Amino acid sequence: MPGTIYDFEAVSIAGQNAHFASQRGKVLLVVNTASQCGFTPQFKGLEELWRDYAARGLVVVGFPSNEFGGQDPGSNDEISSFCEMNYGVSFPMMAKVQVNGGDAHPLWQWLKAEAPGLLGSEAIKWNFTKFLVGRDGRVIKRYSSRDTPESMRADIEAALAAPAPAAA
Repeated sequence: MPGTIYDFEAVSIAGQNAHFASQRGKVLLVVNTASQCGFTPQFKGLEELWRDYAARGLVVVGFPSNEFGGQDPGSNDEISSFCEMNYGVSFPMMAKVQVNGGDAHPLWQWLKAEAPGLLGSEAIKWNFTKFLVGRDGRVIKRYSSRDTPESMRADIEAALAAPAPAAA
């Protein structure tokens, strides 16, 4: 099992390879998103976090998923356009993925193993589950769909205040 988020890569919503190693030393907030969910307005708060903290080293990364209630049925292009037009999303968005089951993206398998949910369950229960990853590439905390981006500010500020690990 990989040791840090830097061991993973994904495909951006625009179809480009995205290597998490390029984010070494930054704090990441990784979120499974959906465009037609009751929690979809969280895009606004996620964008606010990105704008407020990007200069200090926060990277918000959205991963659309259609697993929960079929709430993100569109193509990657449609999802990208929706996010930009309705919420001004400028943080990195990845291509649509599975977050549960045998076809779950390897990053999501790792995130769930690193920070199990309630009662030790690893499964993602719904859209907008969030993982805060520290400057060392390790998961700090898992948040549920009900945890708003605003409610995570203190944890993000603490993670940003931590010193970056020494280069290997």
